[in-house]
Amino acid sequence: MPGPCDSPVALRFFMSSNVTVHGLKIRNSPQFHFRFDECRNVTVDHISISSPALSPNTDGIHVENTRNVRIHNSVISNGDDCVSIGSGSVNVDIQNVTCGPSHGISIGSLGKANSRACVANVTVRNSVIKHSDNGVRIKTWQGGSGSVSSVAFEDIRMDTVRNPIIIDQYYCPSGPCANRTSNVFVSGVSYSGIRGTYDARSPPMHFGCSDSVPCTNVTLTDVELLPAEGDFVADPYCWSAYGASQTLTIPPVACLLQGLPKSLTDYDAEKCL
Repeated sequence: MPGPCDSPVALRFFMSSNVTVHGLKIRNSPQFHFRFDECRNVTVDHISISSPALSPNTDGIHVENTRNVRIHNSVISNGDDCVSIGSGSVNVDIQNVTCGPSHGISIGSLGKANSRACVANVTVRNSVIKHSDNGVRIKTWQGGSGSVSSVAFEDIRMDTVRNPIIIDQYYCPSGPCANRTSNVFVSGVSYSGIRGTYDARSPPMHFGCSDSVPCTNVTLTDVELLPAEGDFVADPYCWSAYGASQTLTIPPVACLLQGLPKSLTDYDAEKCL
């Protein structure tokens, strides 16, 4: 039928506390499979999600304005983000998740329509992302405000992922979008033990940060990403991204800027908490 389609979420929790979801299997949800809004103390464990790789807006698990979330020991294959972390999400722990095909594990998108968005204390560890458009991603719209802070991606294996590591502060899927002078401030993002292969059509690491609100304190340790086919190793891409490699990375990341931008004091991540 013509016109917009507001497909339902398979299972949604709203303003709930001390929620446990264990051992469920969901297949071919019309839209998001699980969604948690305004919740506290959520545990998701041993779930299975399966939808076609080209199915739109079929995020596996979406959390928004939710605190103290644990997502463990699960397998997610779908047409969008395996896990999407929206504004107001604090203390999110993701462990032992197998993701893909999918759009990866994402923070965002944040700051759409000049909105304020805050995300803090997110950890993704001991997981696998395979045959996906993205690996671990942070995506923000220009014109927004707020912050993303204290994010750690640890011990993640990539298997033929197009964009294994990506920060995109110019997110605009239906583009083009005009440049703005504000953005969600991204700071304190660490990548450790990220290994595997990437689709050689894109750089294995992409840090596309805002001219006016650069990314800061981006660190990389024990990162090794090689092309899934061929011998050509693409160079990482950086724009307005400040940080450092703590150890030798493959490929080397020489494009990160050192120190801190002069405008840092204008964007205090603590104001969001």
